[in-house]
Amino acid sequence: MKDLIIIGASGFGREVAWLVERINAKEPAWNLLGFLDDDDEIQGKLINGYSVLGKTEDAGKFTDAYFVCAVGASRTREKIVNRVKEINPDIKFGTVIDPSVEISDLVTVGEGTIICAHSIITVNIEIGSHVIINLDCTVGHDAVLQDFVTLYPSVNVSGITNIGYCSELGTGMQIIQGKTVGNYSIVGAGAVVVKDIPDKCTAVGSPAKPIKFFEE
Repeated sequence: MKDLIIIGASGFGREVAWLVERINAKEPAWNLLGFLDDDDEIQGKLINGYSVLGKTEDAGKFTDAYFVCAVGASRTREKIVNRVKEINPDIKFGTVIDPSVEISDLVTVGEGTIICAHSIITVNIEIGSHVIINLDCTVGHDAVLQDFVTLYPSVNVSGITNIGYCSELGTGMQIIQGKTVGNYSIVGAGAVVVKDIPDKCTAVGSPAKPIKFFEE
């Protein structure tokens, strides 16, 4: 088994630890060493039976381990991953996929990606690195999910869509076929995307419309 460390020990980090346990119950794959987290108050403590081994600045101490970043917010996850890459240029990232996920052999998945229980990923799909696909999502044929995308629970992504770099799709939202969500954009919970969403905005509603734009 390969050693694995989860970056982030909050709610989603604990869920990813459970995901790893589910993988190992099916076929032993990961030796989960514990968490890295920058919260001073939890250093050295046990979280759901796993130790908090240090902070992100300690990533370089574990040269043989693989890492996965379990921080839901896309921009925060991007910053953390870039920081640990600076600390340890040779860092290795694992990819963890729940055994209940239905996924075809015609899907490419990048390093550091997390796909949670009961999601369905069909055919000819490109999933980038450090993507999070949370519980009970569907992704249709020929979709592209770029690096650092986050799908919160029960998101439905139709075919031939392009979900831009570091964007977030809120719980229960839907996007119809052939549409694009821009880079660094956020689509709110329950929204329905029927027209392309531009870069760097927050969009809400049905149909989804931008309500705020931001520079960074």
